[in-house]
Amino acid sequence: MEQYTREVSATATMQDDPTARTLLFHAFERTARWPKDFPGFSAVLLGHDEGTIYRGTVKVLPPRSVEVSLPDPAMQQWAQEQIASLVGHRVFRTFDQADGKYGLTLGPADAHPLGQLIYIHGDGMNSRYRVRDERIWQIQRTLPRVKFTITIADTTTIQGDKILTSHFTVYFFAPDSGRLTQVESFADDYTEVAGVALPRSRQVAFAEDGDVRLRRLILDKHTLLGV
Repeated sequence: MEQYTREVSATATMQDDPTARTLLFHAFERTARWPKDFPGFSAVLLGHDEGTIYRGTVKVLPPRSVEVSLPDPAMQQWAQEQIASLVGHRVFRTFDQADGKYGLTLGPADAHPLGQLIYIHGDGMNSRYRVRDERIWQIQRTLPRVKFTITIADTTTIQGDKILTSHFTVYFFAPDSGRLTQVESFADDYTEVAGVALPRSRQVAFAEDGDVRLRRLILDKHTLLGV
């Protein structure tokens, strides 16, 4: 899944709902992130692409630097994008540095199985979340060239009560017509090293040329840098 940069618009502070803010704050606090002084890590990396295995390495330096080495350029680029996405969701930040810096309001009350709808105002992506039981279960964003919805199917609990997403699906739509253009299904696994949850594997199934392809990354022999 590609990375997208938010830009705060003039509407960021125009409206706010304390209930929406409280709901999203608790979901944010339940989400596991690396500690503020996280030193980074290195690991052996295996890339599986439809039965072909590539061996290499990965090195992650705070806050978001990712260095991937694999012998196949296409697989290396894909692995770089995937691990950068994993890193981007784990780096330390406070609620006020993340969604808390935008205006937050509640959507219409309904009985949606994924929870209460929350609108994010001013992030430049018309974002909407579904929150239930102190967890985010759905994310919708709209950009000029793509609209996508992330639906979370399962999470894993670490360190007592912290949450990490383990299974989710991303649906991509054409923003003008609403036509479904791509579906990507993700399965993530983690390992704890010195009390820190690090990525152990990511499997992605996606459609390409009339078929479903499967790629997988496996990280092993993790070493925290400077420890």
